[in-house]
Amino acid sequence: MSKSLLKKVLLSAGAVALLSACGNGSDSSNEESSGNAGSEETKTLTVGATNTPHGEILEFVKPTLEEEGVELDIVTYTDYPLINQALADGDLDANYFQHVPYFNAEVEENGYDFANAGGIHIEPIAAYSQRYEKLEDLPEGAEILVSSNAPDYGRILEILQDHGLIKLKEGVDITEATFDDIAENERNLDFQYDYDPALMVQLLNSDEGDVVFINSNFAVDNDINPVEDSIAIQSEDSPYANIIAVRSEDAENEAIQKLVDALHSEETQDYILENWGGSVVPVSK
Repeated sequence: MSKSLLKKVLLSAGAVALLSACGNGSDSSNEESSGNAGSEETKTLTVGATNTPHGEILEFVKPTLEEEGVELDIVTYTDYPLINQALADGDLDANYFQHVPYFNAEVEENGYDFANAGGIHIEPIAAYSQRYEKLEDLPEGAEILVSSNAPDYGRILEILQDHGLIKLKEGVDITEATFDDIAENERNLDFQYDYDPALMVQLLNSDEGDVVFINSNFAVDNDINPVEDSIAIQSEDSPYANIIAVRSEDAENEAIQKLVDALHSEETQDYILENWGGSVVPVSK
């Protein structure tokens, strides 16, 4: 093709493109949303999550959801309270970072109109120590460092009770238990529970306290294996499933349902087990 003919072709193509761009806005948007003939419109779903394991699990299901017509936009956070606020404000369509007792406490305290769209996995909380190999080895007056995240208190107390260090009052609901519900503390364990959850790993590394309780998402995010590195770990039989939370108005949203189905798939459950070796445990519903 001669240079002059090539130039005419390029100018002609540019003119067509310009006319198309200046055309009717509704025609353009209809073309964009319809995609290929007969295909469904792609729905963008913005989900807030902590980085590990929640963000990684969401990244794993992203290709599957894309095939289902859902584009997953993952926004990661390190500060828990910001995630629910972003959902309430409409900046997120869903979030994935919190267990049921935390969710319930947030809804009650802040008046959020949220719904639980489904439990996905459990992150057992665990006890760590630079000084002792077992909880049973703790001396009189040992310092137990716990975060300020009150919804975790019950499962920490359950671990300590299971290992014979304390006894809780009769009839206490473990998901609502606090340190005031301790009936017996024969070793006079010194509980300190005003630390930011994100600082617990630093406290362990600095050898602060005799025992430090760390939630698994912070542990695995810092290359700590709760199964191998802890001196005691929460049972897998737990009411603390991490959930997909949504605004109540979106509880039946089709894209949300596709997300939950993808997270419940056998492929995703196998991925969770293979990657976290028991420190993150999938649930089926």
